[in-house]
Amino acid sequence: MTFKFFSGFSLENEEELFDEYLQKTDFTVSGFSYGAIKAFEYALTTEKRVDLLQLFSPAFFQTKDKKFKRTQLLHFKKDEEAYSKIFLQNVAFPSKIQMTQYFKLGKYEELEELLSYVWEEKNLQKLLDKGTKIEVYLGQKDKIIDTTTATDFFANFATVYYIKQKGHILK
Repeated sequence: MTFKFFSGFSLENEEELFDEYLQKTDFTVSGFSYGAIKAFEYALTTEKRVDLLQLFSPAFFQTKDKKFKRTQLLHFKKDEEAYSKIFLQNVAFPSKIQMTQYFKLGKYEELEELLSYVWEEKNLQKLLDKGTKIEVYLGQKDKIIDTTTATDFFANFATVYYIKQKGHILK
């Protein structure tokens, strides 16, 4: 196996943003935001050896109500470009990084999946039981997810790095 990185919603090739944290080995799987879900599912289901799973600002919306999720989907469906522009600004905050170079219009189904995804404790434990170490990186000023709730949730299963003065892309 070779190092794997899974991109966030509406993004591609943003892996370089996390270079200071990435452990690029043959047995590491990493993902950012929506990509963290994909990385987790890959590590959970693959027969290949995964020693380290790195989750950067994992999409964590299981504490949000149905109204919030429905509103997000409606805004995306109504005007994908306007939604994406605001989304990219929130992803980059508080940095001044221009995310347009990483932009790739996401699909409605992907947004729906990330909003409805439930991180299950039994699956996190199953991954630990397979011998995989989990690291979660969260930024204090994240405008996309509630990092306090995510920190509390993941703390029982992972080494959680809570990075002050950083946002969703940890810049």
